[in-house]
Amino acid sequence: MASDNGPDNLVPPPQARAEAEVTPEDPGQVAPFLDLAHLEARARDLLPPDVYDYYAGGSDTETTMREAPEAWRSYRLRPRVLRGVTQAQLGTELLGSHVRTPIGVAPWAYQGMAHPDGELATARAAVATGALMTASTSATHTLEEIAAEADGAPQWFQLYRQHSDAHTKDLARRAGDAGYRALVMTVDVPLLGRRHRDMTNAFALPAGLRMANHPDADGRRPALTELATATWTFDDIARFGEVSGLPVVVKGVLRGDDAVRCVQAGASAVWVSTHGGRQADPAVSSTHALPEIVDAVGDDAEVYADGGIRTGADVLTALALGARAVFLGRPIAWGLAGGGAAGVAQVLEGLTEELAHTMVLCGLDDVRSVPRDSITAAR
Repeated sequence: MASDNGPDNLVPPPQARAEAEVTPEDPGQVAPFLDLAHLEARARDLLPPDVYDYYAGGSDTETTMREAPEAWRSYRLRPRVLRGVTQAQLGTELLGSHVRTPIGVAPWAYQGMAHPDGELATARAAVATGALMTASTSATHTLEEIAAEADGAPQWFQLYRQHSDAHTKDLARRAGDAGYRALVMTVDVPLLGRRHRDMTNAFALPAGLRMANHPDADGRRPALTELATATWTFDDIARFGEVSGLPVVVKGVLRGDDAVRCVQAGASAVWVSTHGGRQADPAVSSTHALPEIVDAVGDDAEVYADGGIRTGADVLTALALGARAVFLGRPIAWGLAGGGAAGVAQVLEGLTEELAHTMVLCGLDDVRSVPRDSITAAR
């Protein structure tokens, strides 16, 4: 169990909270509990319609995206009683890096559209709350700027394969040199999903923002069709691990056989993800793909999950199904849009507190050892 003053305490120390700008920008808009629906509604009011649609939308019928939150609710908790549990240990290790919460920040693009500080604000909030942030290739600040904001706290760098092999290698090398702890290869984008909202809006990066990690980041506004990436192969896992000098996480895996091949090819971890429901649609949910993948890789690799996680009970369900950690995308976007670093910290702290509360109610005292029989399929 975590001590009241130990590194896994739910509430960051006052100095860290101040550094993360955790004082809400609009206190009148903050509920006494985490209200993600309210945060999204506020973000929708604040953002231009095409930017909100870019963050909120999925592909094709949006079935994968729409069903994701309910997939976690297809399980029910099975509380243990009389276990003497009054608090929960929330700290864990992700590829050897200690974090204070198993809830991390997923990579998501163009955060400067949500808030002027963009990825830098998200990084400050992640540091203050002890969460691991994954910086996106498609960021509006350079990977070096984001790493500097973390000031040594663990971060991962998400890498898309670029059409230029030299540029892809350069990004991988830069990630290693900047102090990132892992390289996250996103492998589910051989081409962009058909994102109807973006197509209708003719989405382009707003004027004044740039794709900061690219050599032609000159303020030009790329169209949606220019944002596609090239295709990875299994051979790239070891190759780019060597280029970067970092352990490789393969993100976007939904099958046990693919997960096994990733590990055999050199991956240290597998990240179960539907890309926020923005690629193949309708696809199996991360929830329902997770147990197959955990069972397939066994103890040979860590497994993470994202997609539709909205409550502490959802996080606990993912841990029971074998995930070492979970990652948030859209909730972080809504927090950033409404409150900058304070809004992101509100989301991370609120969901972590929900997780701790739910664990105690279920008689569980450590996120590192949540048995699968802590949940059961709903009937």
